[in-house]
Amino acid sequence: MVPDAETLSCICGANDSNVRLIEEHLGIPVFARGNELSIETGDAALRQEFQFIIDRVSDEVAGGGGSQDVLASVLNIGRRCGSKSVSIAIPGGLRTVHPRSFNQAEYIAALRTYDVVFCCGAAGSGKTFLAVAEALRLVLSHQRSRLVVSRPVVEAGESLGFLPGDLEQKLGPYLRPLYDAMDALLPREAARRLVESGAVEAAPLAYMRGRTLSDSVVILDEAQNATRGQMKMFLTRMGEGSKVFVTGDPSQVDLPGGIPSGLVHAVKLLSDVPEIGMVRLGADDGARNPLVKKIVKAYEHEQDEAE
Repeated sequence: MVPDAETLSCICGANDSNVRLIEEHLGIPVFARGNELSIETGDAALRQEFQFIIDRVSDEVAGGGGSQDVLASVLNIGRRCGSKSVSIAIPGGLRTVHPRSFNQAEYIAALRTYDVVFCCGAAGSGKTFLAVAEALRLVLSHQRSRLVVSRPVVEAGESLGFLPGDLEQKLGPYLRPLYDAMDALLPREAARRLVESGAVEAAPLAYMRGRTLSDSVVILDEAQNATRGQMKMFLTRMGEGSKVFVTGDPSQVDLPGGIPSGLVHAVKLLSDVPEIGMVRLGADDGARNPLVKKIVKAYEHEQDEAE
């Protein structure tokens, strides 16, 4: 059942073009009766897949998006990975988070499967947003007790200790992308309560030494700007029952004086450890303005030529 005739029309597409795509994908007819789309099959897996497709496209239409591109993405994900259990439903969240590409679906699956996940991705590819979404799901469903978010503080002439304000004010500019993701996923009041209660904690990477983080989800963002020593220190903070998500873009290393990136080193060093998930996202996985994809691809092409 869909909410109204207008939503149904958007889901069906011009001249029922979307319905035909769904029928081709499932291999069975789709019937429209009133505000309801249905299939007739005894296959429980097909029924579940059909419901997922309709719910996913309905969510996008309700949010003001178009149905055709979303449907193409959903069907592509289904053909390639066969699993529809990769959406992130955050208790009390503003919306269900769905993968926009097969690579994003694999990323969510890795976040669910492994206790340590490295995600290297281009700008706007969803690497931070999806990590925060999955972390909030785990915390708000009481599967983990807290979310700890961290980021290297790469200084540009000013020491963190000499910047004005308390620690939270000093960290604000560095951790803003993580907070932006939370604001997009949770009502503002719910996000504020999490921070005030200590269920969400922000800490600069340099302050992690000596800690053991148990029963937590720990996110290291912008990890390309961690040194080798910092990366080793961070990974060994992991305590019992914790999950660690490491995100970064190896093409945007800001470390001074040619210092090698700890992210690049860790990905090479740990790539053969079967208990660690390794995911790469590209420009085509992005959810930002389509122009961002073209910009990222242009820089990637230039880098490939240089190598």
